[in-house]
Amino acid sequence: MFWIVGGEAIAHALAHLKGVDSEVMDTVALQLTHVEWEGFRFYDLIFPSFIFIVGTSLVFSLSKLVAQGDRRDATRRVIRRGLLLWLIGIIYYGGISKGFYNEEAHEGVRLLGVLQRIGICYLVTGLLFIYVPLRGLVVAFVILLAGYWALLTFVVVPGQDAVSFEEGKNLTNWFDSKYLPFFKWNGPHDPEGILSTLPAIGTCLLGVFAGLLLKGERFSQAKKCGLLIVAGAGLIFLGHYWGQHFPVIKNLWTSSFVLVAGGWSLVVLGVFYLVMDWIGFKGWAMPFVWIGMNPITIYLLTSLIDFNEIASRVLGGPVADWIDGLVPGLAALVIALAGMVLVLLLCRFLYRNKIFIKV
Repeated sequence: MFWIVGGEAIAHALAHLKGVDSEVMDTVALQLTHVEWEGFRFYDLIFPSFIFIVGTSLVFSLSKLVAQGDRRDATRRVIRRGLLLWLIGIIYYGGISKGFYNEEAHEGVRLLGVLQRIGICYLVTGLLFIYVPLRGLVVAFVILLAGYWALLTFVVVPGQDAVSFEEGKNLTNWFDSKYLPFFKWNGPHDPEGILSTLPAIGTCLLGVFAGLLLKGERFSQAKKCGLLIVAGAGLIFLGHYWGQHFPVIKNLWTSSFVLVAGGWSLVVLGVFYLVMDWIGFKGWAMPFVWIGMNPITIYLLTSLIDFNEIASRVLGGPVADWIDGLVPGLAALVIALAGMVLVLLLCRFLYRNKIFIKV
């Protein structure tokens, strides 16, 4: 969420600041853009890590109810939250205000998007967690990834001579163009489409496995850190190895992408767990806590309010010209930092006043 609400703008502004090692910052700026199709960059980790965290958090939020045998209440909670997230996603992308689909304007109701995918993953993974034991969850994870690989590897798109993973020529894109109604983000298909949601549930299940490890009392904190980091490194290696045959493609959410993104999520979680829970070095992270306590709220607000635009009304124009006169490119960095400060102040206000808006 930090990168979404302003961290990206700060990094891009740094890349254009005179006197900064341009080669290093250009690399950083590149990592804060999505790969066009095949490959993996840091920015491609943000969305899957969010889904991963959803899986981790549901272990802590549902375990007590499941342990008490109150599965009916847990089921109602999961269904309500999953459907509410899906509905908020519909509204976030414009609802029905622009009609169900206007082909000429390329707009309309988007049934599947970022928030909708989070809601669906939470719903399915939550129900699996409530009713299926750990061994069954592992089997479900394997079936989702292996089944998706088999579909895209062995099923030829109608009208084509051979299997392809290219954009518009693969089974996932074809399925969306055929069976996903209304507006689709990429014209005939959607990166958060129907088939690609299946392996995304696998990403959420990886988060569940991490949550079970963290919540369990079998291992010490040190061993938990080691297991998370080693398991993550192993998944990254396996994902890239599988990627030689089943490419790492975020827009298709390929099984190899699940392993690579899930591996990095495990490594990052392990490092933060090491620093904050084992070593106990926590004070520096409070701004991230402020953001993390209201992630969906802040995500929605930043789509409605341009905090950088507000900052530029104070620091733009003649002020920006004067700042750039000191160091070329500095004004953009100052505005990006000011925009981030505004976001953090809002998050801090909500946190201090114990305003936590949950779905």
